Amino acid sequence: MNALEKRSVVALASVYAMRMLGLFMIMPVFVLLGSDLQGATPALIGFAIGAYGLSQALLQIPFGLMSDRVGRKRMIYIGLVLFAAGSVLAGATDSIYVIIIGRLLQGAGAIASVLMAMLSDLTREEQRTKAMATVGISIGLSFSVSLVIGPLLGSLWGLSGIFYTTAVLALLALVVVAKVVPTPHQHKLSADTHPAREMVGKVLVDGRLLRLDFGIFALHFTLTALFLVFPTMLQDQLGLAATSHWWFYLSVMITSFFAMVPFIILGEKKRKMKPVLCGAIALLALATAGLTGVTGSLGLAWGVLFFFFMAFNLLEASLPSLISKEAPAASKGTAMGVYSTSQFFGAFLGGALGGYLLQVAGLEGVLWLMVGGLVIWLVVALTMPTPSYTTSFVVQLQHAVAATLDEIDQGLRNLPGVADVVIVEEAATAYLKVDRQYFNEDQLARLEFVRQGDNT
Repeated sequence: MNALEKRSVVALASVYAMRMLGLFMIMPVFVLLGSDLQGATPALIGFAIGAYGLSQALLQIPFGLMSDRVGRKRMIYIGLVLFAAGSVLAGATDSIYVIIIGRLLQGAGAIASVLMAMLSDLTREEQRTKAMATVGISIGLSFSVSLVIGPLLGSLWGLSGIFYTTAVLALLALVVVAKVVPTPHQHKLSADTHPAREMVGKVLVDGRLLRLDFGIFALHFTLTALFLVFPTMLQDQLGLAATSHWWFYLSVMITSFFAMVPFIILGEKKRKMKPVLCGAIALLALATAGLTGVTGSLGLAWGVLFFFFMAFNLLEASLPSLISKEAPAASKGTAMGVYSTSQFFGAFLGGALGGYLLQVAGLEGVLWLMVGGLVIWLVVALTMPTPSYTTSFVVQLQHAVAATLDEIDQGLRNLPGVADVVIVEEAATAYLKVDRQYFNEDQLARLEFVRQGDNT
């Protein structure tokens, strides 16, 4: 990456991280601290935890599309202001109903797709994968950090302190966008990072993608429901004071992260992704079921949560990679938009439905709901065809060549390892799905219609 790209990627990744940190910090403490709010019931507490997911899911793709018309930075400013306003509203009240409104307002700042589109504007195609990986790492780190910082801030300043800290993070993100993120001179509608209306229908009828969308829905349904029951178990059944929850989460997250790395390597390098995926889902279901039997043993609870987050981290890292592999050529951005929408709907229903069940059936009712959802996901995954091992490859085309588009398309399809080709004529760009094991870039470079030095 050149200096401008490095600056852009670091700045946008930090904005993403600050926003996600703010959303996640409340999760490990809300069920403990929210019981004192006016009008609070387990059902409403669950709805409040998941409420941000509803507005996120509804506005994720529209925000990205609107940024084409009114500008990326303007939509990011709007989103961060909404996020800050929701945080201040939630922090200034002791009513569960107002906090729900605040959480919905937080989620209404659905700028994830805009940030990815801006990443496309500010980076070259050949650097795009590195840029997206950096953003992905920042999201993972923000989640892990939130599980440690949330309980610490909650013990010091309560719910209001967490919400006000979230508002400050949003304002800091505004400053970063205004002062550090460059303003792109033009929009580059990259199919890898940007949703397109014409591709939505194609993505929504793809059975492979729908299975993965259901997977991320089930994963975040389970995660949100977990934080309705586990903090209470730690405090009331296992005797760990809320002020000490941070070290429990810290030790679990660090060890489980390193434990899942060998399985990522096994899935990707040895092409064993389906067995790894199904094994992780089964482990997640077993760990969730195991939470019903940890009463009285903090060590046993730690072990069960270690396996839970080992499986969770493995799945969270693997699913975006599988979406990228399975998305049709020139549909990756749209596929990721639908995938993110499914993720946030899962978070919303995990909170709302889990909270209702907590009220009528207690902790074990929520845990068995989670297990049931994971078993359904396991069946869906087992019936899924073996994932392909193709990756996206972008080819810049010469503007002045004698070949027709049909001839270019056929010439690209004839290359070994090329599974799919979509040509975007106005951008002089071809989007390929290729199997790197058989694809030869030297053969590609010898084609007369390929522009040299701009392909990735």
